[in-house]
Amino acid sequence: MVLSLSAASRPDKSKEKEQDVIEGVKHIVAVASGKGGVGKSTVTVNLALAMAAEGYRVGILDADIHGPSQAQMLGVGEGVRPQGAGENAMHPLQAHGIQAMSMAFMVDIREPMVWRGPMVAGAFQQLMNQTVWDDLDYLFIDMPPGTGDIQLTLAQKVPVDGAVIVTTPQDIALLDARKGIEMFRKVNVPVLGVVENMSLHTCSNCGHAEPIFGEGGGERIAQEYETRVLGRLPLALSIREQVDGGRPTVVAEPEGEVTGTFRDMARQVVAQLQGKTSDGPSISFSD
Repeated sequence: MVLSLSAASRPDKSKEKEQDVIEGVKHIVAVASGKGGVGKSTVTVNLALAMAAEGYRVGILDADIHGPSQAQMLGVGEGVRPQGAGENAMHPLQAHGIQAMSMAFMVDIREPMVWRGPMVAGAFQQLMNQTVWDDLDYLFIDMPPGTGDIQLTLAQKVPVDGAVIVTTPQDIALLDARKGIEMFRKVNVPVLGVVENMSLHTCSNCGHAEPIFGEGGGERIAQEYETRVLGRLPLALSIREQVDGGRPTVVAEPEGEVTGTFRDMARQVVAQLQGKTSDGPSISFSD
């Protein structure tokens, strides 16, 4: 059986006026992946922090209702709650100079969110529309993996300016990344580029560098869909330790090479959303 979006559920340019206007936000960028475990949330938080380091006002919306992770990555303590901003509204929390909102700020994260699709989509809309964002240049939405309810709700209800796809070079991850790109194409959201995570591992003992998950996958998928590789990131213990500890790489190592890669990605996103072109090569991590 072949499934496709019906005409009623497939947004198009003529329906943009039906999308909710997000007060206090100039540009919205969705960060997505076709599957879990590729480092999407790590890329989101570091890309947002890199954008802030470039001088912009930035926020993060953690749209992964079932498995929110941005609270820990931003170092927000368990049990910290947002302040109210009048009836049915709330202020985002502040962390490392950016604004943030997550389901983790609302519930006990130790308890599972046993919700069906409509409840999840409704919670996402509440987080988006009831947060009083304070004059953001860029809002990054950390999407849950897959192409389900949240993604469709986002496309129908939110004026997204562009999407960033995160993948690893592994063939299985690339298959799912293609699904993510195709989904955004169907709902008329431009794909700003692909981030190839875990591209290269360098042994901390001997210095030998090896592409554990394969190589060239990000470039192939970018060429296939006429987009670009925004950057390549290493498979490094430090990156994982830094986000686990609430101080992502861009904060922990502001002058480091990986931070330089993230800041280059941020500049490419800005250039595309401002209608500019950049034909120069993207920064890649190398040993």
